[in-house]
Amino acid sequence: MINLMINGLSCPDRTVARRPPTALVCLAATLVVLACLLAALAATPGGAQAAYPGMVFRQSQIAMPDGVRLAANLFAPEGWPGAERLPVLLEYLPYRKDDWSALRDYELHRYFVQHGYVVARVDIRGTGASEGKQPDREYSEQEQQDGMVVIDWLARQSWSNGNVGMLGISWGGFNAIQMAMRRPPALKAIIAMCATDELFHDDIHYIDGMMHLDEFELSMDVTNALSPAPDFPIDEATLNARFDAQPWFLIYLQHQRDSAFWRRASLRPDYARINVPVFLIGGFLDGYRDSIPRMMESMRTPVKAIVGPWNHTFPHDAEPGPEIEWREKAVRWWDQWLKGRDTGILREPRLDVYLRHSYAPGLTLAQVPGEWRSEAGWPPAGQRDATYSFTPAHALAPSGGAPTLKGAHVLRCTPTAGIEAGFWWGELAADQRPFDAQSLVYDTEPLREEVAVLGLPRTVLYATATAPLANWFVRLEDIAPDGAVTLVTGGGLSGAQRDSASDPKPLQPARVYEFRVPLHFTSWVFPPGHRIRVAVSNALWPMIWPTPYALSTTLHLGGDDASHIVLPVVPRQSSARPSFSAPESTPPLPGHSSKGDGWPGDFRVERDAEHGSTRVTWGSSSRTTFPWGVEESREKIVYDLADAHPADNSVRGDADFDVDVRDTVLTWRVHLKLTSDVAQFHCIIERELLKDGFQLRSRTWKADIARDNQ
Repeated sequence: MINLMINGLSCPDRTVARRPPTALVCLAATLVVLACLLAALAATPGGAQAAYPGMVFRQSQIAMPDGVRLAANLFAPEGWPGAERLPVLLEYLPYRKDDWSALRDYELHRYFVQHGYVVARVDIRGTGASEGKQPDREYSEQEQQDGMVVIDWLARQSWSNGNVGMLGISWGGFNAIQMAMRRPPALKAIIAMCATDELFHDDIHYIDGMMHLDEFELSMDVTNALSPAPDFPIDEATLNARFDAQPWFLIYLQHQRDSAFWRRASLRPDYARINVPVFLIGGFLDGYRDSIPRMMESMRTPVKAIVGPWNHTFPHDAEPGPEIEWREKAVRWWDQWLKGRDTGILREPRLDVYLRHSYAPGLTLAQVPGEWRSEAGWPPAGQRDATYSFTPAHALAPSGGAPTLKGAHVLRCTPTAGIEAGFWWGELAADQRPFDAQSLVYDTEPLREEVAVLGLPRTVLYATATAPLANWFVRLEDIAPDGAVTLVTGGGLSGAQRDSASDPKPLQPARVYEFRVPLHFTSWVFPPGHRIRVAVSNALWPMIWPTPYALSTTLHLGGDDASHIVLPVVPRQSSARPSFSAPESTPPLPGHSSKGDGWPGDFRVERDAEHGSTRVTWGSSSRTTFPWGVEESREKIVYDLADAHPADNSVRGDADFDVDVRDTVLTWRVHLKLTSDVAQFHCIIERELLKDGFQLRSRTWKADIARDNQ
């Protein structure tokens, strides 16, 4: 038995989580602000309005046509409401404005308030402090119909100038894009960060169209079950609306192919559905970055974008850095569209992008080396395709050279291969050499000069498989002279979805297929002396649920079946560079303390060579103390798989959330178990609510769901 322990990083704000890796940890970190909020509200008649440092805070309720009231926090300039009518910025999501995201909201929105905006932070129906039954899924029809009412309400207030902008990261960014698709008259512009225009392929549930399960499902399920803060009521009506609501994961498990279920809220490919200006922000270590070049190229409304080296977080609070004060440009964007001022932002380059320089693999990089450059639009000036063919000698041969000899390479699939690539196509990654040893690899000669890549690489594989369902994964890597291998980007394709993600079809054994595998948006400068590597595998576990068959594949090389990669190469230097200020500091809200793990937390890889099995265990915990009590959260998820039995994959997860309020300890627990065989997925989800250690309520959902080419 081999045990490998990988220690995690400290966590920047993950309230928007990856929707987050480790949402509960961040919930703990943000609950601490609640004491300050409660103290301020206690001194205010009716609890409606309070003073925050540098701004006014007010709690409001917005009535829906069916009588349900959505809860809103309004942040406004000191002296508000005054004679001047102000535009409104809306952030609309389920991440519990009064506890989970309270501190984050203060730190984020104070900047906009100081520049003459009212910010409305609204919990969606059935979550946080909002009334009503919880929607049955993310981005539901009910959620968006309510959003239309919210936007209209904000535009009609006496203190509003009638112009509303929508902003958000992750869920909030998704919502901004999707609400813009509905064209509410008062919505004049949006800023969408770490979001996507293509749900089935890009969202967290089916990465690259293949099934994915991680900590998000646990943390979201616990959060959905929680009662409103700070009282955390446990009356029958509250528990029925939240605790008893069906887990969302069961809904997603029933939609394993692209369909109307996913397309309803996907912008792609009909970009004309949005007719307002769009500002996009993303990072090369975030899983939702591909929408930025697609939307820049396809939309006909004004589009601006910033792409940095960050993960799934705000650029002013990024880890790894460098951090920037992106809100300077955001305010100019809002002033342009919501205040009618010519800020000059439309005369600037449309894209500010960070060209990453080569760095060593590892999970602890604090600052990503590189440089900022500006581009007039997309594609960037001077971008060209550089094609490299895979050769029988495991080389990457640039196009235009000698004809590539024909050949073939056979790869026996190792179902447990892939942990070195991480839990999704984002974040920092470990050295890829262990994974490469279980893959087919193709390398260039040491480079004589720099090669700068900016865009979406794409591969074409000509291959056969011995099973009716096989997946292909391609990774672009940088090999340093000392042999260390850094993951640059990657992508995957289900063989069944080779022609259509909505109409998957099994493979015919021994038939040669053309598989077009797109890689995710990236930037990178390969230095002289380094080599470019392409690695091909049929497994990416535990990121992607394994196919149920023991299989091997054959990759065909040369001649008419020339498997190859196309790299989007750009000129090394750019004619324009943006400038960004350092992030503005925010006065702290006093009276809180917290400690705990952050993403990626701690995860352990245990390989049993004797039995050919692997276990990956991820865990995180936190404890927060504040005047009204203490809260603790714990999460653990365990992935188990044996190479000889790929159909028998297993994931087990447990999440606890304790809140000590009024000398009582309430505990919400979620237990999730998902297993599979050749034909079905078997899912069990159990929720528990305990009071002082004694169970008050429990619900269990069990489902056996047919595998649909997954």
